[in-house]
Amino acid sequence: MQIYKILSALLEYPDQELIDHLPEIRVEIGKCQDVDATETGAILKLLDHLADTPLTELQAAYVRTFDMTPEHSLHLTHHLFGDDNDKNRGPALIDLGELYKDYGVKVMTNELPDYLPLVLEFVAFLEDEEATAFLSDANKVLTVLTKNLDKAKSPYAPLLSIVKSRSTPACLAA
Repeated sequence: MQIYKILSALLEYPDQELIDHLPEIRVEIGKCQDVDATETGAILKLLDHLADTPLTELQAAYVRTFDMTPEHSLHLTHHLFGDDNDKNRGPALIDLGELYKDYGVKVMTNELPDYLPLVLEFVAFLEDEEATAFLSDANKVLTVLTKNLDKAKSPYAPLLSIVKSRSTPACLAA
């Protein structure tokens, strides 16, 4: 689903290429059939923020938010096992990498397989129900991460809120 590709791109470290593609992303959001008005509004607000803020400020804020603050890490297993627990985190990362291979997905990045933008790239290839089921395994982590980013008033918090809401099956969301 296109929404996951867009969220993935927006959660990556901001660079000039992303800034150059903001108008295209805006157009794609307008075309997405699977995005509701609240989600569209949240994404457009972030696009405005990205367009209106100098790139070096965006990059510094991104590093402070996601790289320097462990509670905001985009590596999902970090929130479950921390950095030092190789006994559990290592096998979880291996299993996730193997799952990607089982689906024929080649990881073309140096990031760990639990890096949220990479996870969202993978989810973009799944059918709706399968995507929700896959993300539901990370629901608790997404809830914590969303709350942490909300508390920090991060402009990325609404994106995490979108992912979190899509990680809850419709029968449980009601």
